[in-house]
Amino acid sequence: MKRAFKKVSQFIFRRVVIVALLLVVQLALMAFFAFRFSHYSAIFYGFSLFCSLVAVFAIVSGRANPAYKIAWTILIMALPIFGGPFYLLFGFNKLSRHTRKKMSRIALDMKRYDQSDDRVLEKMMAEDPDGGLQSRYIERGAYSPAYGHTACEYHPLGEISWHRMLSELEKAEHYIFLEYFIIEEGAMWDPILAILRKKAAAGVDVRVIYDDLGSIFKLPDGYDRTLESYGIRCCVFNPFIPVLNLRMNNRDHRKILVIDGHTGFTGGINLADEYINVKELHGHWKDTAIMLKGEAVWSLTVMFLTMWDFIKGEEADFDLYRPQVYQQEPLPDDGYIQPFADNPLDDEPAGENVYLNMISRAEKYVYITTPYLIPSNEMITALCNAARSGVDVRIITPHVPDKWYVHMVSRANYSQLVEAGVRIFEYTPGFIHAKSFVADGRYAVVGTINLDYRSLYLHFECATWICGASCIVDIHRDFLETEAVSQEITLEQCRAVPVHTRIARNAIKLFAPLM
Repeated sequence: MKRAFKKVSQFIFRRVVIVALLLVVQLALMAFFAFRFSHYSAIFYGFSLFCSLVAVFAIVSGRANPAYKIAWTILIMALPIFGGPFYLLFGFNKLSRHTRKKMSRIALDMKRYDQSDDRVLEKMMAEDPDGGLQSRYIERGAYSPAYGHTACEYHPLGEISWHRMLSELEKAEHYIFLEYFIIEEGAMWDPILAILRKKAAAGVDVRVIYDDLGSIFKLPDGYDRTLESYGIRCCVFNPFIPVLNLRMNNRDHRKILVIDGHTGFTGGINLADEYINVKELHGHWKDTAIMLKGEAVWSLTVMFLTMWDFIKGEEADFDLYRPQVYQQEPLPDDGYIQPFADNPLDDEPAGENVYLNMISRAEKYVYITTPYLIPSNEMITALCNAARSGVDVRIITPHVPDKWYVHMVSRANYSQLVEAGVRIFEYTPGFIHAKSFVADGRYAVVGTINLDYRSLYLHFECATWICGASCIVDIHRDFLETEAVSQEITLEQCRAVPVHTRIARNAIKLFAPLM
């Protein structure tokens, strides 16, 4: 009895439960005041209508994606009393001047510290002008230059990447930086934590950043203090607080591990058991990552340090963490490697534009894996135009979803794409979480950026654009092997969807930008 009471009390007083209850109270108060003021129906309705008109004007005059504007406009028109205030709380992506100035430092520091070597771009332009143009956009749009002297190793499964992480972490002598959306205690994280504790005790500078909302259901309350007690410096991105406000939209969705400046990992893999198939949530979990060794790791290091300095309010001496400090001899060239970050507050959708450039410039094929197929109108147009032009466009999505409503929206997009000649496959063994593009055997992207509005416009993300490197062969091979165990979606299947299902999918699709 005492044990049961203890478990219940622990659950009740967990931060996530308290936060949820306080949010419910705020929503209830909003509804209560709306009901109370409804007695003054004419005045209250007029005021609410005025607020909604102001909200619609703000939406139309803003620079957001048109689909995002349409979704909010429909919601406000359908709920004129609550729509305006709701938009101001959750949709109006304009932070205070002070907050935007503080967060803009992330992009400014990226530009300041991750400076380009003009000789690399000039060499690429001479060898591959098309690749040079794509690289130049990333340099200008995301403040992230291309690098040579970097080895790239592709990992087709989370299990493979995890074992490589453990072996490389054991070699750390100077510093270890981790930045992840999700960290969860269990079979994957516990051995990593054991190494981090050992290295911290030996004097290695070990730091961890995790997103509060991403890990709120995964970690005990106050886990950052637990890590600090182990000698591991830790900070939490955008703590989830019980106040309805728009800052909660902006999450740190990046996955970065940097070891001594010369070794780095990134990709779709978080630090939780489903990512290595120890725990089964949605069938077999298929994910990908890459390991970098060499000069390009500097971009990942700058991403981490700029985020750390932003959260902590510190000013790091970046030169102490450059790859050359602890790896004197440069690695041989193996193509061009260009890690880049996507900042949701700079009005430059770098992640989406990198994808669009790859699609529009492809000559033979573009192969894509994504857990969520909720592309913008620009992305759908680019995919359809490429397919109609004779480019072999293929997309693999999950067969077993993690969110049923998101999967419905993904399937709502199938028909238009398949009609244009895009081949779509569903990964029948389970859920595919990989976010990767490969085109023409020459270019590839592996990273954290999903094909949905939240990832493309609201989250801090990262990815690596790869040109001419030997690992592209592995990425291409992995796509074909994944396709071989996937089910192709035919036009007949799309047309055979019952009318009521089609209506439901399209109704939810209207609000896809808000998911």
